[in-house]
Amino acid sequence: MKRPPNILFLMSDQHRADVTGCYGNDIVRTPVLDRLAAEGAVFDQAYTPAPICVPGRMCLMSGQLPQSCDCHRYGDDLPPNHMTFARALAQYGYNTACAGKLHHMGSDQMQGWTARMGWHDIETHPKAIEGKNEVAYRAFDGPRQTWSIDKELERAGVARSPYAANDETTLHAALEYIDQYFNEGFYERSQAHRPLLLKVSLMQPHYPFVTDRARFDYYHDRVPIFDPETEPTIKVPELNDQPGRASSDAAAIRRATAAYYGMVDQVDGQFGQVLKAIEATGQDLDDWLIIYTSDHGEMLGQHGQWWKHKFWEASVRVPLIARYPKAFGGGQRIEQNVSLCDLFATLCDYGNCSLPEGLDSRSLRPLLEESEPEWDNEAIAELMHDRLMIKRDALKYQRYGSGHEVLFDHAADPDETENRIAHPQYQTDLRTLRRRADAIGYLE
Repeated sequence: MKRPPNILFLMSDQHRADVTGCYGNDIVRTPVLDRLAAEGAVFDQAYTPAPICVPGRMCLMSGQLPQSCDCHRYGDDLPPNHMTFARALAQYGYNTACAGKLHHMGSDQMQGWTARMGWHDIETHPKAIEGKNEVAYRAFDGPRQTWSIDKELERAGVARSPYAANDETTLHAALEYIDQYFNEGFYERSQAHRPLLLKVSLMQPHYPFVTDRARFDYYHDRVPIFDPETEPTIKVPELNDQPGRASSDAAAIRRATAAYYGMVDQVDGQFGQVLKAIEATGQDLDDWLIIYTSDHGEMLGQHGQWWKHKFWEASVRVPLIARYPKAFGGGQRIEQNVSLCDLFATLCDYGNCSLPEGLDSRSLRPLLEESEPEWDNEAIAELMHDRLMIKRDALKYQRYGSGHEVLFDHAADPDETENRIAHPQYQTDLRTLRRRADAIGYLE
């Protein structure tokens, strides 16, 4: 059997797709990601299965939607020894190593990874621990200060955040691991004969909105900003809550936006160091399957909103880039709707692994390698037991437990300025989407 490729899985946190050069942004500097895109494939309609950190990452790891893996909000986690793509690849001979953020909150902090290095985000939550009880909940909750988006904007600017420090630790550990894995000379025990899945998972550009002076100064007068006074919104509470609308201080918004661009710039450079380190060991990157993505986006003031938690495009759509010249050509733009859940089946496909049962995952290989692939052009996102999104073709339907519904037509309205739920010409499609929502059966 042909040896499967090494896999490099690059991941950031809270990166909205359109703050990347290869997604059409001519201000942000992302030469590394742009190079991967030019030599590989860009998925223009990739969606997170849950636009919030913990569920989004658990769904990515498990290849399952929130209702399948029972992860809906912060504090949830996969049960111990759950089948993740790391565990599946490890069972087929891969070394599975992660540097950086995984965001598990239960007792199984590895979940199939055979090595971890760098900064570990080990933060257990009583909800995710077996034998949980009310005493643990009370001890965990304790007195906490409410933090608002207004506070985030007030302090936006120049600083070194703890997340930036954590990313530096993660990067250093990843570079050291790469050198030791392929060039271990002390005992002459290089592991290069085994296939490697290496995930480098950084925390930026997740807020706080701060960056170094040089990047802040570069972006401050260049970035576009969303004016909360004129940004179109939709009068549906679930699209305007948590954290809700921020103040309209244009100076603070500009500082936060410049810092966000600066963090994306920094992350891009750090990924570039990882690629150079691999090449420095004598490895040919053309022999590697390289994936880049993020767990969800960032509203960044669009529609008057910040952070995530929403089914707005800026929050639920993610960047997704794949490069593997031995299997598919470069410069591809893939327009079909795909999900981060689909990466599980994709990695198993390229890694010569049998696919476990019970997944909500489809291999992206046909989209990458075939000129006219068959594809069910749908992506689903869920949140908090009472929020469901179905993106089918150009239509994006949302149903909320409150009874509210939203329908966007991206072909006619890519900026999502009008809810077309009551428009007569959409009623046939709407009936189909409602039946699909009923079949999913997610809402409590």
